[in-house]
Amino acid sequence: MKTLVVGVGGMTNAGKSTLSKSLHQQIPNSCLIAQDSYFKDDSVVPVDSNGFKQYDMLDALHMDTMMSEVDSWRRDPAAFLRRRGLNPERSTPSEDEEVFVLIVEGFLIFNHRSLNELFYKRYFMEIPYDVCKRRRSSRVYTPPDPPGYFDGHVWPMYLKNRQEMESSVSGILFLEGLKPKEELLADVYEDVCQEIERLTEKD
Repeated sequence: MKTLVVGVGGMTNAGKSTLSKSLHQQIPNSCLIAQDSYFKDDSVVPVDSNGFKQYDMLDALHMDTMMSEVDSWRRDPAAFLRRRGLNPERSTPSEDEEVFVLIVEGFLIFNHRSLNELFYKRYFMEIPYDVCKRRRSSRVYTPPDPPGYFDGHVWPMYLKNRQEMESSVSGILFLEGLKPKEELLADVYEDVCQEIERLTEKD
């Protein structure tokens, strides 16, 4: 069998989860792993000098657990799908010829070196500061964002993490998150399908 690992990264509230879920629904034999599922318990997340919880950093995540899940998929994608209650879709006579796609979504997926090295395709969704702040303020988090958290922690950490990402990662396709969802999905879906076709054509 052949595998393809796709990364959908981006700013908080830029629409990466929506895009990833839609991709997963459209691509046969795909699986979705979301980085937000691996946050550590609030009690062990460190606090900075301003009293803000340091959620926007890799140390706030169980990245070892996430990587174990990714590695489990890579060893046997079909079995991984079945464990999640998803039956592989047979489009060729042999499972050996199938292309299995893993979509990894998250705000720091390209900042984790071991994970980043696995991606064939990298997409990064971005939106303007004011839109990002407005969307963030309209969502309810557990625990909730304290006053001043966006400007005091979320946005500065985004800028820091992005600078680190851009200095060490190449091949990222930046996506305008304000585009219609259908247009974004169509563009990324076509790009991924072209990669799937190339894999299918290989001996």
